[in-house]
Amino acid sequence: MIRATRYHDISCGHRVVGHEGKCVHLHGHNYRVHFSCEAAALDAIGRVIDFGVIKERLCGWLEDQWDHRMLLWCDDPWLPFVREIDATVVSVPFNPTAENMAQHLVMLVGPVVLDGTGVRLVEVTVEETRKCSATYSR
Repeated sequence: MIRATRYHDISCGHRVVGHEGKCVHLHGHNYRVHFSCEAAALDAIGRVIDFGVIKERLCGWLEDQWDHRMLLWCDDPWLPFVREIDATVVSVPFNPTAENMAQHLVMLVGPVVLDGTGVRLVEVTVEETRKCSATYSR
């Protein structure tokens, strides 16, 4: 199988509800998100997908939805209070761990933004730091 992979860097904040350490507090990361795509066959010039299409569709989604934003779980008891201070807080349907972010991108975002391309997003790695990352594969 051949994959095409591109990464994109974003900065955003989050809080992990129930975390037993520092991550229970509001904080942020400079994330690096790796998108890996597959197709049933290569296109006429030998590509899975043009890297510019990954940039436009997947990286563009990250820029528009999560970059320089605060991600809070919709069930986070802090959400209403933080929204009073900043209405641009993004409410997500998961506790915003790197693992859940990667799964959300593969399962929900990829199928929508790649619709009509004949390509599917099969793996996402979310790096919170240079030392720590989580990968979700389909």
